Amino acid sequence: MTAWRAARLAPVLALLAACTVAPPDSPAPETPERDAPQETRPAPQAGRSEESRALAAHYARLQDDLLARGLLRTDGGGPDTRYGARDLLRNFERIAFYEEYVRGGGLRRAADTSGRLKRWPGPVRVTAEFGASVPPAQRTRDENALRAYTARLARVTGHPITYTEGGSANFHVLFMGEDDRARALRRIRALVPDIDANALGIIRDLPRAVHCLVFAFSEDPGGQRYDQAIAFIRAEHPDLMRRSCIHEEVAQGLGLANDSPRARPSIFNDDDEFALLTSHDEMLLRMLYDPRLEAGMTLDEARPVLRRILAERTGS
Repeated sequence: MTAWRAARLAPVLALLAACTVAPPDSPAPETPERDAPQETRPAPQAGRSEESRALAAHYARLQDDLLARGLLRTDGGGPDTRYGARDLLRNFERIAFYEEYVRGGGLRRAADTSGRLKRWPGPVRVTAEFGASVPPAQRTRDENALRAYTARLARVTGHPITYTEGGSANFHVLFMGEDDRARALRRIRALVPDIDANALGIIRDLPRAVHCLVFAFSEDPGGQRYDQAIAFIRAEHPDLMRRSCIHEEVAQGLGLANDSPRARPSIFNDDDEFALLTSHDEMLLRMLYDPRLEAGMTLDEARPVLRRILAERTGS
């Protein structure tokens, strides 16, 4: 049997390169994380290639620069980042109904045209996989971070999202370094034998400015009902940037595929102000997995439902 599979046919990408900065009725959101990790650089490793070492040094300098400018915030927002129902509706529409990249077009930007709602109709079973270049202590930190984040997403969305170590996973998060690139390509081909060649080409020739990415897949001819996803996170990143990649890529792989410069406080914004999922982003995820919405809805079909959801959750 040969099923048509959409690799979204473009990946959702998180670009964390340096930039020039410009009450729910469900259980309260988890208290935002406020303390950045003390360790900011991956531990040196014998046997790593010069290219991998150079990348690690580059990303360590980048993280230091962003932190020095007050970016990569981990406080989830505050009095300086107030938002209301109108902001949530506008940001949800832009992030959930528009594509960042052309399907099958590599890194070519998509046209500014709304599409259809995309999400997982069934359970999401997340797992971590590591390249040989990733040291044991880093593996432990990353797996623990992914486990905790998966549990948080399940609470926020009310959707069955779990972490698994078995072979039943359908959302694979690959933590791999430059020296693991060939292994990453083999693993992705094994997971999705009919993956689009353009998607594989992005991994093969990944630009340094692309820190992490996610591919979402669907058996549905329209590509709106996801059943599999693969995230790729560079192992050379320092701790906070790796956690930031976990937060953004897994959330985007759930269906919030785009970014918006007006979304604040949010990780769905290319300005790097926030490193980790915010209270605003939790609201977007609650909206996305509200049972009154369905994968495949157009923006016009969903807008009145979204307004009712927001009226109930915000009282406005």
